[in-house]
Amino acid sequence: MADRIVLNSISYHGKGAIENIVPELTARGYKKAFVCTDPDLLKFGVTGKVTALLDKACFDYEIFDDIKANPTIENVQSGVAAFNGSGADCIVTIGGGSAMDTAKAIGIIANNPEFADVRSLEGVAPTKKHAVFTIAVPTTAGTAAEVTINYVITDVEKKRKFVCVDTNDIPEVAVVDPDMMSTMPKSLTAATGMDALTHAIEGYITKGACTISDMFHLEAIKLISHNLRGAVENTPEGREGMALGQYIAGMGFSNVGLGIVHSMAHGLSALYDTPHGVACAIILPTGLEYNKSVAGVRYRAIGKAMGVDGIDEMDDGKAADATIAAVKKLSADVGIPADLKGILKEEDIQFLAESAYADACRPGNPRDTSVEEIAQLYRSLL
Repeated sequence: MADRIVLNSISYHGKGAIENIVPELTARGYKKAFVCTDPDLLKFGVTGKVTALLDKACFDYEIFDDIKANPTIENVQSGVAAFNGSGADCIVTIGGGSAMDTAKAIGIIANNPEFADVRSLEGVAPTKKHAVFTIAVPTTAGTAAEVTINYVITDVEKKRKFVCVDTNDIPEVAVVDPDMMSTMPKSLTAATGMDALTHAIEGYITKGACTISDMFHLEAIKLISHNLRGAVENTPEGREGMALGQYIAGMGFSNVGLGIVHSMAHGLSALYDTPHGVACAIILPTGLEYNKSVAGVRYRAIGKAMGVDGIDEMDDGKAADATIAAVKKLSADVGIPADLKGILKEEDIQFLAESAYADACRPGNPRDTSVEEIAQLYRSLL
């Protein structure tokens, strides 16, 4: 079977990258942007860094900021209505995964109105038209939604998240400017950074891994491991390294899939509103232990990318254990809790396990699993 790789048509990286937004829009003849962003980013002037460029160029735009931390079906539907009423012909989305996921769904439904119920987009969505032309500007170093063919929506009624996979949703242009990430608080930097590490590690051991994705994931693991602590302390070098590392992780996992760590984390965010990156970080070591019997031989390369001393001289078992220990240490160093105490409730475990098993990320897990085994993994984290 051939390996498929889908990436942005164009991406810009580094300090000052946002200066390319207006030229990209005007070169294509667009006239009005639908700016999809988080209300806090508006409040604290982060979105203003981009809208100031639009203002300077006299480029018309309308702001939509009805964005929730875990975007819902209703968020998307109100966004589609706002887009259709705005007269905009393109989208500029500024924010973390929530803003970009909302923008992706809006852009898809605007051009494929038969999916207006949103739920029908779950899984591999059979859309016919590409989303509205979109430029994605991340403000967090974690989700890599600007380069992925995935987005996640919360179904409040059913108390679950669902993953949509669609090559038509990828933004045509990604603008990854570390200056847009400089105002992130430490806790958010840590959470989104550990989400990025989880993307890279799960993507490296997933069933669908290939030579091209391995190249992306190992470089992403190296960049994230070496820069996350600095990013949490808001050093320019740390911010720049994380901005690049999380994007490269997205180049990989978007094309080959993830595993049960993400499947389990999605349920926690849907039910308890747990930050996705925190959920991933807590579950990741447990997921690595669970998958060690099948994928452990690949852990040596992960540990080497993370800078584990002496890993080349270790046997496979010790190398795997040292890698898991390095993941735990990085997570602890940036302030992530070690377990789900205070988050997970015993009475919810069966529902969460069933949701995780049904999640679109679960089939990519290197080790075949079951609802019962996933429930045991949740219990082990109490």
